[in-house]
Amino acid sequence: MDVPSEEQLTEKLNYLQPGGHYIPNGCNSKYRDWLQEMMMVFDEKNFKVAIVVPYRDRESHLHVLLDNFHPFLTDQQLDYSIIVVEQAANQTFNRGKLLNVGFIESMRLYDWHCFIFHDVDLLPEDRRNLHTCPEANPRHMAVAVDKFNYRLFYDGMFGTSCALTVRQFLNVNGFSNRFWGWGGEDDDMYARIISAGYKIERYNTTIARYKMIKHGRDSTNPVNPCRYKLLKKTKQDWRNDGLSSLRYKLLNVTLEPLYTHILVDLLEAEEKPLVNKQFC
Repeated sequence: MDVPSEEQLTEKLNYLQPGGHYIPNGCNSKYRDWLQEMMMVFDEKNFKVAIVVPYRDRESHLHVLLDNFHPFLTDQQLDYSIIVVEQAANQTFNRGKLLNVGFIESMRLYDWHCFIFHDVDLLPEDRRNLHTCPEANPRHMAVAVDKFNYRLFYDGMFGTSCALTVRQFLNVNGFSNRFWGWGGEDDDMYARIISAGYKIERYNTTIARYKMIKHGRDSTNPVNPCRYKLLKKTKQDWRNDGLSSLRYKLLNVTLEPLYTHILVDLLEAEEKPLVNKQFC
């Protein structure tokens, strides 16, 4: 897979505003008319979409994602921005906490209505896959990934890419902050959604199709040996763990030409030992 340089991407995507923000010009194209009809069918009433990408040490993947995702989203005539939330170096990766930070800091920048939490190694394949948020329930976006032979891997899956309105994300108290390392935070989110009284919506496997960029295991994202113990606590404790308990140190926010970059210290030295002592 060819990896474009940042300079090539900036030249190609020169229609973007700072921060990787795209605002449609208001033209009533046939595609936009169709999109509005589809949103009415699925009870989706907004176009202001924040795409939040958790990130660290995946520059080539990020460039490929930007090269594919920006044209995909602009074709859907969305008011959107791609927000890359990067965890400071030399910390165990915490995807859920990064996504919580992305939500909080993005809301300080713009009046977003819909959040799509999207992994950096995932490329959507079908433009009928609307990147918007249903008003009634959260949507699991990445239903059919090539890695899993374009099938839903398991019924309770809610990982890799998912869409929630601002209200829905607040009602489930965001993601858990406790999952340091790989695995568990997406299953925890599934349990939160069900516990909050929502259902999971999905497009069918002919539309919600994705390609996953191949990569090796990240040494700073080891499998979390405590994930199953933490998941046993979700239904009784999700209101106390998430946005309501989020602590971090914001290091920088930069409006890059292709995306908004948020750099954050997740305070692992303070918080991970407490999680291990209490739950693991």
